[in-house]
Amino acid sequence: MKIGIAQINAVVGDFPGNAKRILAAYRECLEKGADLVVTPEMSLVGYPPKDLVFKIQFVPKCLQALDYLADEIKAVPLLVGYVDFFSGDIGKPFRNAAAWLEKGEIKARFFKTLLPTYDVFDERRYFESGSISEPFVWKGKRIGVTICEDIWTEDYLQRPFYDRNPVQELSEKGMDLLINLSASPFHMGKPETRREMLGDVAREILAPVVYCNALGGNDQLLFDGHSMVVDLSGEVIAQLDGFVEQCRVVDVFGGGEMECLRTTDAEQLYEALVLGLRDYAHKCGFSTVCLGLSGGIDSALTAVIAADALGPENVYGLTMPSPYSSRGSVDDSFDLAKRLGISCKEVSISKAFDAVKSTMSPVFEGKAEDVTEENMQARLRGLFLMALSNKENHLLLTTGNKSELAVGYCTIYGDMCGGLAVISDLPKTKVFEVARWVNRETERIPWNTIKKPPSAELRPNQKDQDTLPDYDVLDAILELYVERHLGAEEIVERGFDETMVRWIQRRVDLNEWKRQQAAPGIRVTSKAFGMGRRMPIVQRFV
Repeated sequence: MKIGIAQINAVVGDFPGNAKRILAAYRECLEKGADLVVTPEMSLVGYPPKDLVFKIQFVPKCLQALDYLADEIKAVPLLVGYVDFFSGDIGKPFRNAAAWLEKGEIKARFFKTLLPTYDVFDERRYFESGSISEPFVWKGKRIGVTICEDIWTEDYLQRPFYDRNPVQELSEKGMDLLINLSASPFHMGKPETRREMLGDVAREILAPVVYCNALGGNDQLLFDGHSMVVDLSGEVIAQLDGFVEQCRVVDVFGGGEMECLRTTDAEQLYEALVLGLRDYAHKCGFSTVCLGLSGGIDSALTAVIAADALGPENVYGLTMPSPYSSRGSVDDSFDLAKRLGISCKEVSISKAFDAVKSTMSPVFEGKAEDVTEENMQARLRGLFLMALSNKENHLLLTTGNKSELAVGYCTIYGDMCGGLAVISDLPKTKVFEVARWVNRETERIPWNTIKKPPSAELRPNQKDQDTLPDYDVLDAILELYVERHLGAEEIVERGFDETMVRWIQRRVDLNEWKRQQAAPGIRVTSKAFGMGRRMPIVQRFV
C-alpha cells in the first residue's frame, strides 16, 4: 500500500487557499503512485484557529470547503483534517475532525479523542471528544485513524492526563495500519522525542505507523514537519525533511531502509527561526522588515535570519549610535550588512538625546543621571525604528534574546518595540551557538561581533556582566526556574549560589509586566514566554 504524505503549510482561516494547497499536494502524490493521501491535523483550517471557531461563519465556511474538496477527489482517497460541529445536547460546540474523501463523497469522519489542554494547547475550550475508536476497513486493511494527541502515550507526557487510550482501543479491535494526522509544534528535542514515541507505539501494536505532521509558523507556534513512516518493528523507513513543504509516497508494507535525523540543535533552531519569520511576515502581508543593528550578536543573528527568510534585498537596518557607542560597533554593523547584502544606514540619536535631556532638565534638576537616561536612548532608537517601519511599511523586528527578556534586561517602548521578537525564545548561550553554526563555512557574521563582550552601550564602558551573571550561569538557572519550574532551594541544591539564584528568580517574577507587552516571539524551547506560560502580574507569591 503506497501512502502519500502531504506535509503542507496551511494558513489559519484561509479555506480557499488551504484547499488549493491540499489539492496540489494530492495531485503530486497521485503522480508518484499513491493509493491514499494523508494531510496534517486541521490542514483545511490551519492550526490553531483559537477563538476564530466561535465566529458564526467560520465552521460553515470550513464545511463548505470540505464539500468542495470532496467533489474534487475522484481518484484515490484523501484524509484531510478539519473542524466539524458537535450535534450533542451537552458538550462543546465543535469537534477536531478528519474526513475520508473518496469518489466525490465524504465516506467517513473521525474525531479527535484526546484533547490537550496544557502548555500551548487549549482544545477543551472548543472541542468535544470523539466517543468511539473504530478501525476503518479499506481494501481489506483495517486502518486506525487518529489525530495528534491520540497517539501520545503516558510515557511521553509529564503525567497521565486521560482515562482513554485510542491506540489501544483500535488495536484491540484489530488494526493493520495506524495513521496519525498531526499538528505537533516544534521545540528543541521534539523531533527526536516523536521518533522514539512512534517507534514504541508501532512495536506495541505490531503495525506500521504513518505520521503526517503540519508545517509552518502560525503566530508564536512553529510546526516543523518531520513526518515519517515507522514499520512494525519501530524502525523509521521514511522521514520527510524538517521545515519545508514536502510530499512523499511510501510503500508502508514494502519495507525500506532505516532513515534518521542528521541535524544538530543549532541547525534545527536556525531553520525553525527562518521558517517562523518567513511565515509570520508573509502570512501577515509583509514582504520587508527593518531592525536596529547595534554591532552586537543579537541583532546580527536576527539580521542573518531575516536575510535568509525574506531575501537580503528586503532587510533594512539602522545603526543608531549614541554618545556612548563605540565606532567599532558602528563599523561592525556596516561590515555585517555588507556580508549579508542588506541595507544599513546610520542615524545618530545624540542630538535627539541631548534635546530630551534638555527638555526634561527642569523636572530632573538636581538629580544625577541613572538608568533613566539609559532608557531614553533605547526609547529614542525605538522611536526611530517605528518611524522607519511606519513610513516604509516594514515589519519591525525586535532583537532581544530570552535571557534578557527573562530578567527584564530590556527597555519597554525601547528595544522591545516591534511586531515580531525573532530570537526572544533563544537563550544567550544558544545565540552564540547558533551564530557560530552560521559561520561554519563562511564568515557571515563578523567574528569580532561574536567574540567581543556583550554590551548595551548606554553608559561609558558598559558590559552586560556589570549587571547580569555570566550567561552560562544565568541560562542554566533560568532553564531550571522557567522551564522546569524548580524553586530556589532546589536550584541551590544543584550547586548554584543562593544569592544569585534568588536575585534571578525575583527578576523573572518582577518583569512579567514587561513580557506581557512584548512582541510575539517564535517558540523554540519547551517553555517560551507567551502562550505557553501564563503568570499573573499582580501576585505576592515568592
